[in-house]
Amino acid sequence: MTLTFYTNFINHHQVPVADELYSLLGDAYKFVATEPMPKSFADSGYPDYSDKPYLVKAYLGGEEEKKAEELAMTSDVVIAGPADEKWYSSRLERGQVVFLYSERLLKTTRTGFPKPSYLKKCRSDFAKFKGKPAWLLCASAFAARDYNLMGAFRGKCLKWGYFPGTEDFDLKEYEAEKKRAGGMRILWCSRMIDWKRPEMAVRLAAFLKEKGCDFSLEMIGSGDRLGAVERLISDLGVQDRVSLLGNIPNREVVERMRRSHVFIFTSTRQEGWGAVLNEAMAAGCGVVAADRIGSVPYLIKDGYNGLIFRSCSQRSLNSEVLRLARRPEEIYALGAKAYQTLHWEWSPEHAAESLLKLSESAVSGRLIPATSGPCSLSHFTFRF
Repeated sequence: MTLTFYTNFINHHQVPVADELYSLLGDAYKFVATEPMPKSFADSGYPDYSDKPYLVKAYLGGEEEKKAEELAMTSDVVIAGPADEKWYSSRLERGQVVFLYSERLLKTTRTGFPKPSYLKKCRSDFAKFKGKPAWLLCASAFAARDYNLMGAFRGKCLKWGYFPGTEDFDLKEYEAEKKRAGGMRILWCSRMIDWKRPEMAVRLAAFLKEKGCDFSLEMIGSGDRLGAVERLISDLGVQDRVSLLGNIPNREVVERMRRSHVFIFTSTRQEGWGAVLNEAMAAGCGVVAADRIGSVPYLIKDGYNGLIFRSCSQRSLNSEVLRLARRPEEIYALGAKAYQTLHWEWSPEHAAESLLKLSESAVSGRLIPATSGPCSLSHFTFRF
């Protein structure tokens, strides 16, 4: 079977699954990039993957673009991420298998519902998928809802996402080190911008200090809210509990996750997926995450492998973290289940195998979703 993935540019969130698909299919798998990596990404330290053997650089034009066009016609399966519909429109007309790969559509609407003009446009655009061998790979637990509102992919939405690489390590060894450490180590990691809500982490620190908890908070990242965060730390008098680390290499981020007891994820519904959650769970953290983040409903079973709080609710966040401060053994139980979830069910290896089985069934004429995890059915949710 031949499988080709089309998207704008190759990045570190996609490479682990791409590597696994290449190991399973060899040269029958191709990754087509329609744009070079943006300079801003390269300047931020994103790795260069231009030498991957499966990469087709359509943006170079010439033979590379011609090869990409040929693959769009001849591949058994095409997966289209953020890329021009020219790579799959003719396949729909010929009845060839297509998987659209997308985050949610309505990340920024205040009400969670589209304007009538946008709704009309989307329903017109998505009409071409009706009655065709086309399905949606949802890189957000809320994508099914948004597309279904547009009349698209009803009953044809499948769980997907981003799959940063996982690395096996001795979880028990890190757990023993955490138990020897003084106080609860809390970690926050993201860009310091408005909808990531970094101030919530600082207010949490003030709350825990007032409650007499023994803890420390490290915050990784920078952005236009950094100054506001620094002022809030001073105003709330938590300079002795909060450390601002700025931007640090991903390898160091992962190591700090492994040594942290609790990871807090405070973003709003504008967080399409949030691959940092994969990394924190794979590192064995006890995760406390907001319920409107795209990856949260897929990855976390509340109270089993993490805790979920109400988005933008400081009281809800404070309550869940205080619960862990008072019941430290629960942190290790949640962390162990989180580790298992990411290393087994939501690993790049398992995702690639599930996608391959799904694709084979689609080509045979009868789609068979996985029973759980990647490529299982993603159902409509009224939450937004």
